[in-house]
Amino acid sequence: MKLRLFHHPGFEAPIGDHIMPIRKFRLVADALASDPRIEIVAPHPVDDADLLRVHTCAYVNAIRTGEPRALAESQKFPWSPALLDSLLLTNGAVHAAASQALEAGASGALASGFHHASADHGEGFCTFNGLIVALEKLRAEGRIRRAAVLDMDLHYGNGTASLATSRDWLFALSIYGNDYWNNEPFRDVSVIRHPAGPNHAEAVLPNGCRGDEMLDILEKHLPVLLDRAKPDILLYQAGADPLRDDPYSPLDLGPDDLLARDHRVFEFAAEHGLPTAWVLAGGYAPDLSKVIAVHVNTARACCEVFAG
Repeated sequence: MKLRLFHHPGFEAPIGDHIMPIRKFRLVADALASDPRIEIVAPHPVDDADLLRVHTCAYVNAIRTGEPRALAESQKFPWSPALLDSLLLTNGAVHAAASQALEAGASGALASGFHHASADHGEGFCTFNGLIVALEKLRAEGRIRRAAVLDMDLHYGNGTASLATSRDWLFALSIYGNDYWNNEPFRDVSVIRHPAGPNHAEAVLPNGCRGDEMLDILEKHLPVLLDRAKPDILLYQAGADPLRDDPYSPLDLGPDDLLARDHRVFEFAAEHGLPTAWVLAGGYAPDLSKVIAVHVNTARACCEVFAG
């Protein structure tokens, strides 16, 4: 059976010349389109009810209307009337991938998980938290009871952690090399600016971290995802920004290191029978082809583990 991935041309919000290379979603889809192991499918958008399980009405309305403008642009994107439509589709893709993973074992959304978004505002190029929106929708549909998120973006998943705090059915683990707090990244991870909680934990990749050290840290912390109870689904935020070429990254990780990371995550999920859906995340290297290659490798690693 082919690995089903989700993409839609409408993912590309009109944000102009922005450090977030939003066209990468299309370029990844194009790069994977000829792989015989992969089927790319258009997702359905989520709706207001799906967003309002996670986000406040005031915030959703700000994204719809553009007012107040500071709130509508709290994620650091220029607001436009077309922004909401793209977000409904990207969030829909995360839900579609998670739903497919429950049926087939694995899937992916060729969009971001938007892990910095909190209930009442956006941060760090993240408007609505697609990870939690998808999981809440699955719970409303009666398809899951418990879930876990593994976040391996370069930056700490502060929005997901904040949303996990009030959801005892969710466990979130962030393994990161840059802290992120109050809508600002912090390159120095020697000082932790946030506490772990009963249902969210974190691990730091130190400055200059190499591949073997990253894999050791990953191996040590993967079992934490199963500590409380086996989740019904795992969502994996597969960041490209830990790459050494990324302007935000203080890590010494190459594309082969990130490929080994993805392999190990998928192998762990398969070993423990965890349906797994992944999303693209991060990636700001000036040479966009290097970002695309990391994301394509995530899909291919998933194929090798789950599609044979």
